[in-house]
Amino acid sequence: MRQFKPSIVIAICAVGLCGCAAWDVDLAPERADKPWAPTTTTTGEIVPGAKPSTEPKASYALPVNTDLTGLPAPLGLDRRKVYSLPELIDIAQSNNPLTRSAWNDARNAALATGIAESAYLPRLRATAVEVYLNNQGSVSAAGTSFSTSAEANGAIAAASLDWLLFDFGERAAKVQVAKQASIISNIAFNATHQQIIYDVSVAFYANAAARARAATTSQSLKDAQDVEAAANDRYKNAIGTVVEVSQAHQATAQANLALVQATGAKENAYLNLISAMGISPLTRINVAAPANRRLSPGLSASIQGVISTALARRPDILTAYAAQKAANADVDAAVAEFMPKVFLSGTTAYNAANLSVSSIPGLGQQSGTANLNPSRFASTVLVGATVPIYDGGTRAALLEQARNNADSAGALLTRRRNDAVRQLVVADNALRTSLSAYSASNALVAAAQTTFDGALASYRNRVGSITDVNIAQTQLLQARNASTDAYSTALSAAATLALATGALGSAPR
Repeated sequence: MRQFKPSIVIAICAVGLCGCAAWDVDLAPERADKPWAPTTTTTGEIVPGAKPSTEPKASYALPVNTDLTGLPAPLGLDRRKVYSLPELIDIAQSNNPLTRSAWNDARNAALATGIAESAYLPRLRATAVEVYLNNQGSVSAAGTSFSTSAEANGAIAAASLDWLLFDFGERAAKVQVAKQASIISNIAFNATHQQIIYDVSVAFYANAAARARAATTSQSLKDAQDVEAAANDRYKNAIGTVVEVSQAHQATAQANLALVQATGAKENAYLNLISAMGISPLTRINVAAPANRRLSPGLSASIQGVISTALARRPDILTAYAAQKAANADVDAAVAEFMPKVFLSGTTAYNAANLSVSSIPGLGQQSGTANLNPSRFASTVLVGATVPIYDGGTRAALLEQARNNADSAGALLTRRRNDAVRQLVVADNALRTSLSAYSASNALVAAAQTTFDGALASYRNRVGSITDVNIAQTQLLQARNASTDAYSTALSAAATLALATGALGSAPR
């Protein structure tokens, strides 16, 4: 039988193995205009690596995984309790997944610092090897045949030590980089909590504004019903007209529609508040209204007095400052790569072996057997230095990159400071504007209320017209909503300014 050469067999196997990589393309959808129908288990879980089925009625809708059909459990809160803003913030900080992720990131950065510091310590390794050898054969020479066999077994145990003694500050620079990275992660942890405090506060104020809008819209509906009752009364007394009654009924219907819309907006605002807290949207709690604090333009302090302090404690600026220090440490580490390194290395090993060799010659000669049992210890201690001589310019390029990164870090810090000043000025202006708008809206509400009361009284006394009453009612609703929105906007602007200054560490007052 003809035998294949080993090279041909190896080539055939290589071709077959190369084709394996292309087979997995069958796992993708067969066509661009046909849906992918995955293979699933009995619970609907998609089977990884399974070829898609070729069902003719496949849909783009994915299968239902019954392991994922459970609804997120609502947070177990007291349904009878009315939660204030500080309590909502405390719940958010304890349950929002963002705080957990930020905490884990900070812990990982701290562990990275320990990893960098471990470079100062020696490295110890232990190795154990067990060896067994069995060799049997025969040798023929000059008409004489010899049978041979050899057996060997042994064990080798070794321990080695490597210790970098001196490296001209490279490890110190890398430790500094890791420590600055840990500071950045810790700053991000606090910044995450500040952002959650801000998000919950703004959502809380928006929720309060939506509730107030629903209340004012409900009051507007009652006003419209009063006007409609007056129109019906005038019509019964043969004073009013059918057109007046129709207009009054239309105004009532519009007020009712506005109430429906305001109620829906109130529910959306509540959902936004729950979402900002990071808890299940199915959670139902009672939310307190903001404290009825009097607001005036005089409550806003001068921004000039807080800019310098804000620039020294804003998370983004502190992060940029730490990043600049880390970039400078990277430069030091790159410079140290040009310097020699002094190291200590040691090895100790123990070798135990058992070797047996038998020779069985022909022609009636006596067979010979040799048994060897060698074992020994060996130890080595080395102190040396390595000096980089030539690497094709790699170290020089890395050093230039590190210097460029350090320069960019300094530029980023400058840009962050300029952006911070701009944000502070914008936030201060927004607060001042919202406080002035709130004062103006209060005056507008008072004037609109007087106008509506007068128009309704005149209409009831057979003097005014239904048109004047409807206009006054619409303007009163607009004034009430403007006052509600201005109050919420002023509180949100105060929270925005506190966030911009880096001083938002608890519920804003």
